[in-house]
Amino acid sequence: MRSIRSLLLALLALAAAAGYLAWQVGGRHEPLPEGLIAANGRIEGDRITVASKVPGRVVELLAREGDEVNEGQLLLRLEDHEARARLQAAERAVDAARSRVDAAEKSFRQTARDLDRTRRLYREGTAPKRELELAETAWRVARDELDGARASLAQAEAGRDEVAALLEDLSVHAPRSGVITTRIVDVGEVVAAGTPLMEIVDLDRLYLKVYIPEKSIGKVRLGLPARLWVDAFPDRPFAATVRYIASRAEFTPREVQTPDERVKLVYAVKLYLEENPHRRLTPGMPADAVIRWREEAPWTRPRW
Repeated sequence: MRSIRSLLLALLALAAAAGYLAWQVGGRHEPLPEGLIAANGRIEGDRITVASKVPGRVVELLAREGDEVNEGQLLLRLEDHEARARLQAAERAVDAARSRVDAAEKSFRQTARDLDRTRRLYREGTAPKRELELAETAWRVARDELDGARASLAQAEAGRDEVAALLEDLSVHAPRSGVITTRIVDVGEVVAAGTPLMEIVDLDRLYLKVYIPEKSIGKVRLGLPARLWVDAFPDRPFAATVRYIASRAEFTPREVQTPDERVKLVYAVKLYLEENPHRRLTPGMPADAVIRWREEAPWTRPRW
């Protein structure tokens, strides 16, 4: 009985030793070459909020989530019937003011000619002084009327331009090229001025936000090269550059998988992609990365 027990204990010890050896050989990855720092995260992009300058009711949506838009492209329209009616009235007011200016200019030119003729006759002694005074008074009145008509025209044009700007603001355009990632409103909703309507991400300016442990952050500096790998294209590394390093440490964000990692002090670092061929990469994609802080270090995909 004792020999059987000893045999079982020997077999258990052997199995444990074999398991440990297997973990040493196959379960542990070789470290990265000196000069590389491994990191991972999700691809992000600079988000641009699209908002309306004026309040109104949404009457037409011309772009939705996932649509690729160009800078200046029309995204949506707010109700503009009242603004169009005001613009038509303002344009009529401008036309009327311009007609008054034309009439005032004609009258002013005529009084100027009459004044010149009267002055000549007065110097020749064929026109009395009273007639000269009347001509000068008529010229001044015509001049003042012309100045008033021009001021009224300028005021009418300013009013028209203001209404035209309001009408333009009722059409919301893309402030930058990119892809619409979020749409917050729908047709029929009433929005206030400044209310976010959509979000756009520029797919040509994506970055991977990673967190570097405090013990390694001293090796990271702006301008260092990096390489990114995503699951969708496992054999295609994407070039990137360190463009941002946080000035303060923080505890690892909660989205990091393991509790042990979340208690470490880390620094946020952004690796901006040099290019996004065919715009294959999109925000939200998980990615692995290495930052090369020693120039001669060979590029190697991180092993986790």
